[in-house]
Amino acid sequence: MVYRVTFVCTGNICRSPMAEHIVRRRFADAGLDAEVDSSGTGGWHEGDPADSRTVAVLRRAGYTSAHRARQFLPAWFDRYDLVVALDRGHHRALRAMAATERDRAKVRLLREFDPDADSLDVPDPYYGGNAGFDLVRAQIEAAVPGLIAEIRAHRASDPLPG
Repeated sequence: MVYRVTFVCTGNICRSPMAEHIVRRRFADAGLDAEVDSSGTGGWHEGDPADSRTVAVLRRAGYTSAHRARQFLPAWFDRYDLVVALDRGHHRALRAMAATERDRAKVRLLREFDPDADSLDVPDPYYGGNAGFDLVRAQIEAAVPGLIAEIRAHRASDPLPG
């Protein structure tokens, strides 16, 4: 059974597409049967490619980078097993969109899966320099092992809501 995960940030051009590409590859490397994509809480970048700095960081690290931004829609909760917010603002916005407790339970913060995280937020690198994009990549990569372990644990017993 395919497990479906989406990553959500603000405009879907920096953090969430980076998470999408990193996690998609890491899931494939781990042998997880999963579909991974991303979206934003806002729609002002719909149809745009990922920020050029996101693309550069992904390519330098050996990941794919093809992307078109889109906005998360409340009806999509039925489509996903897990909706991963990149910061607490996205988490609040997604939980507010959720019509049911079942849907709210699908919303998690990415850094919850990193036991060494010093904050639950992945900072928005958009208004900063290239170093912010490298930090985002490192934070996403640090959360991947915990995310994989969580999915495997839930698949072995009870699946996550969905």
